[in-house]
Amino acid sequence: MAINAQELQGQWNQLRGRVKEKWGQLTDDDLQIQGGNVDQLVGRIQQKTGEGREAVEKFLTELTARGSSAVAQAAESIGQYTHQASDRLREHYSQLADQARDRYDVAQDMVRHNPTQSVAAAFGIGVVAGLIVGLALRSR
Repeated sequence: MAINAQELQGQWNQLRGRVKEKWGQLTDDDLQIQGGNVDQLVGRIQQKTGEGREAVEKFLTELTARGSSAVAQAAESIGQYTHQASDRLREHYSQLADQARDRYDVAQDMVRHNPTQSVAAAFGIGVVAGLIVGLALRSR
């Protein structure tokens, strides 16, 4: 059974703890992958534990496969969450856009039906805003 060395190296920091659980006599130094040489790692584990090479390779391959599966599941979950979040955002955006259109229509109707009051209100707001800006500039 061949070990995918690239996958094993990519996941090694997470998998190292599981290897130590199985073979407690291994030290951190024993579990170093030096220069990307997985065969040396397997040899050290075999030498320290007395396990056969095939058993060590099988265990590491199963760990790597489980790790890849967990990463794939996590990626799928993130993808589903992102899709749901974007759907909710689109829905809320649509609701806000509808509300803004409705309020704009109400304001337009109000101005259309009460033009004098609307002009007076706009003038009053302009005067108040001008006073506030003038006072703010004057206080500097």
